[in-house]
Amino acid sequence: MQNWTISPSDLTFLWDECPRCFFLKYQQDFRRPASPFPKIFGTIDLLMKDIYLNQSTRKMSPDLPEGKAIMSGRWVKSEPIGVTGISSTATLRGIFDTLVQFEDSSYGVIDFKTTKASNSHVDFYSRQLHAYAYALEHPAPGALRCSPISRMGLLCFDPDGMEESQPARLNLHGPATWLEIPLDMPAFLEFMGAVLALLNYPDPPPPGDGCGFCAYREAARNTGF
Repeated sequence: MQNWTISPSDLTFLWDECPRCFFLKYQQDFRRPASPFPKIFGTIDLLMKDIYLNQSTRKMSPDLPEGKAIMSGRWVKSEPIGVTGISSTATLRGIFDTLVQFEDSSYGVIDFKTTKASNSHVDFYSRQLHAYAYALEHPAPGALRCSPISRMGLLCFDPDGMEESQPARLNLHGPATWLEIPLDMPAFLEFMGAVLALLNYPDPPPPGDGCGFCAYREAARNTGF
C-alpha cells in the first residue's frame, strides 16, 4: 500500500497552482525547479516568532483567549490518513510557525505572514493550518502531540513605515492583524480524500490554468528539447 508524505504548504500553493505539478511531484518524484524566495520575508517571520515566544497570546491579538506561545519552528508528522475506496494513504509532515497553549489547556496554531491582511488569506491558508492541526492531534508514533487544537489563524504584519532608532539603525513598523481561520476538520478530511483520489490517477491530470512550468515543458517537448 502506497503512503504519500505530503508537505502542508503544498496543499496551499502547489495544489491551487497546478494539479498536474502536484501529481508529478508526489506520484513520480518529478519536481519543479526551486523558485527564489526573498530572504527578507523569512527573516521577518523568524523575528516575529522570537518576539512572541513565551509571551501572552493577548499581545498577538485581544481577540485570542488568554494563553502563551510555547514553541515555534517545530516539525510535525501525522499518522496516515485514509479514505474509503482508496487503498493509498497520506502522511502530513511539515514545520509550523508557532504553537500557543490557552488557559483551558487547548492549543492554537499560529502562522506569521509579512503581508497586508486580507480575508482571501483565510481560505487560501486554511488547508495548511488544518494539516498542522491534524498532525498535532493525530501524530505518527514518536512525533509531537498537542491536543486538542481549538484555534487557528494568521498574524499578518504589514510594514508601512520606518524610523531611525539610533545612528545606522532603522526600525520597521506597521500593523499586525489577526485573521481567525475557522476549524472544520471534517471538510479538511474530505479535501484530503480529493488529494488521494488525484494521486491515484493512472496518468497526470491537465495542468492548471496559467502554469508556466507546464507550459515550458510542453514547449520543450514540441521543439525537441
